[in-house]
Amino acid sequence: MKIGIVGLPNVGKSTLFNALTNGSVQASNYPFCTIESNIGVIPVPDKRLDVLGEMFNTKKIVPTTIEFVDIAGLVKGASKGEGLGNKFLSHIREVDAICHVVRCFEDENITHVNGTINPLDDIETINLELILADLEIIDRLLAKQKKLAKGDKTEQAKVKTLEHLKELLESERKPEREDFKEDEWKWLKSLQLITTKPVMYIANILEDDIAGDNKYISQLEETIGPETEIIPISAKIENEIAELDQEEKIEFLKELGLNESGLDRVIQSAYKLLDLQSFLTAGPDECRAWTIKRGTKAPQAAGKVHSDMERGFIRAEVTNYNDLIKYGSESKTKELGLTRIEGKDYIMQKDDVVFFRFNV
Repeated sequence: MKIGIVGLPNVGKSTLFNALTNGSVQASNYPFCTIESNIGVIPVPDKRLDVLGEMFNTKKIVPTTIEFVDIAGLVKGASKGEGLGNKFLSHIREVDAICHVVRCFEDENITHVNGTINPLDDIETINLELILADLEIIDRLLAKQKKLAKGDKTEQAKVKTLEHLKELLESERKPEREDFKEDEWKWLKSLQLITTKPVMYIANILEDDIAGDNKYISQLEETIGPETEIIPISAKIENEIAELDQEEKIEFLKELGLNESGLDRVIQSAYKLLDLQSFLTAGPDECRAWTIKRGTKAPQAAGKVHSDMERGFIRAEVTNYNDLIKYGSESKTKELGLTRIEGKDYIMQKDDVVFFRFNV
């Protein structure tokens, strides 16, 4: 899972990236401080693994991971190469989802590339550049697709799909899944177009605004609507949290009136955006979380562990995590009939603790 952090210069992207990844990316008060994209791979917090680790007296705990990419600030004209825009846009095409950081605070010591604080204008600037970048790609794809479409109804249908997408983008509207049939949307997603990638917004706010209202976030909520996630985060606070151990972190969050860190909220939102979930494997050697798409069947989930497991899949022995914790052991859940034998058509569930049987 790869999340691209985008936004205008000086909105707090690199500061936030540092906090999320506990890294040390340069964060300075001038545009294009970040030139190359920075990558940070972090473990996804999962309390279930610690509990299972104690139960099985395991040697190793391995959480699943998420990859954040700090993409340099985009500016007006990026689609035409302004501010090294073409290079930055190519980095965005490689991610699974976009985390759009918007500046929702005033600070005379931190310059704004457009001179004024207006999150709605900032979003419009970025979205327009992404649309223009995709339109350029679509024109090339259409030319190629029309050559393939001669006498081929399947390829002709793809031409119509691209033309419909082009009409939407030319009206400065980002496409939605509802705008296309399921097979059309699946094909468009395979083209790595930026405007088809799911987006979440992070409103970077001041420390004092954490527990209160923020007029800029209210404007965003009114304009963007309830369907799109807006996560208020103070990059400064997240940097402080990143320096603390687990107990100090919990106490600090409690003092701020927060139940979880910004990182936790971003990860939860990313899982929701990408329609992901994780299942667990547990034993004395290793307790581990594995990320899969919702709707994944048991053999394909086994393939995440090892390709041989999918190829030689026999069955999955599945116990719900909560049942396992409630009764304290695998032997007890088996005795009570709570460990199930599932076959090739079983669809994996969020709290599954699984042992795969296979033979190759």
